[in-house]
Amino acid sequence: MLRRRMLIMLAVVLLMVLILGGIKAFSIYQQVQMFSQPKPPVSVAAAQAELRQWQERLPAVGSLKAYQGVELSLEVAGTVKSLHFQSGQQVKAGQLLLQLDSDQETALLGTAQADLGLAKVDFGRGSQLVGDSAISRGEFDRLTAQYRRNQAVVDQLKASLAKKSISAPFSGTIGIRQVDVGAYLASGTVIATLQDLSSLYVDFNVPEQALPQLNLGQRVLAQVAAYPGQTFPASLSAINPKVDENTRNLLLRATLANPDGKLLPGMFASLQVLLPDPQPQVVVPENAITYTLYGNSVYRVSQKHNEDGQAQHDAEGQPSLIVEQRTVQTGERREGWVVILKGLQAGDQVVTAGQLKLSPGAAIRISADQALKPAAPGAN
Repeated sequence: MLRRRMLIMLAVVLLMVLILGGIKAFSIYQQVQMFSQPKPPVSVAAAQAELRQWQERLPAVGSLKAYQGVELSLEVAGTVKSLHFQSGQQVKAGQLLLQLDSDQETALLGTAQADLGLAKVDFGRGSQLVGDSAISRGEFDRLTAQYRRNQAVVDQLKASLAKKSISAPFSGTIGIRQVDVGAYLASGTVIATLQDLSSLYVDFNVPEQALPQLNLGQRVLAQVAAYPGQTFPASLSAINPKVDENTRNLLLRATLANPDGKLLPGMFASLQVLLPDPQPQVVVPENAITYTLYGNSVYRVSQKHNEDGQAQHDAEGQPSLIVEQRTVQTGERREGWVVILKGLQAGDQVVTAGQLKLSPGAAIRISADQALKPAAPGAN
């Protein structure tokens, strides 16, 4: 009786093991069938590689400088008697800006001019008398020397008196006033800055290898942080005749107009020197490039073929598309476009969105709602 119960229990356990094994085997079969089925196409956006005239640019950075700029100061010390400008005022060349107390110099000049007048009369009388032999030649030479000495004293006092004032050396915008009426100024004290902002210089450095591609008058595009997205045209106006021995860089200067006064000296500028001879280049949108430490690549779209080499189509009659990962050599990047030096040809279709979902050979479907292509690069 006991033996019969044990056999029944073993049969029940064996039956349960078979049932569980069957269920597991069926689950594994379903998973195998699921993975063996072809994956649905991945929806991506794509764009064609284009052949365009591409003008290369040489990037650089520099600082803006005034066309003319000085710090106004006096050569002599003195007390400020009057000021003739306001901070930030536009002044004209020759306009009086500051006058020091010059009463003592004015009085000395008056005395010297009186002495000069007397010496001039004596010199004129002596020139007549020496001709009549009424005075000796030595006395006439003394009168001549006295006249010239008095003339030199007057000229010296006039020069000293002129140093008691300062006038604008050129037209421009004067800076913030640093002095007040009644203040005593030591020699060399800066009273304000004067900047001619009608035009500006921008000095920058480029590698010496770029010298053969540079010419005076070449176009330069400048951008500053104060006006993002706005470009200011300039032209190359000077090339330094010597290369810096420490950096092996070449100093250049460009000139740009500033009629609205938007730009100020000292601003940091990002520059693009337009190089000559535009060349046709294959370009793709920048978001089509996958950048890695091992190289750059794109996913190129191609049509799937069967073993006989015939193009395959889906159920709707559309071409079956797959992707292949292709390594490319990239060049200059600008305004959302990248130059492809090697790896693609004009007309090749590349994926521009959805690369993270792809692997080589994956089936794709190009979405009708493609990612927006970047605008055509300007001045290319």
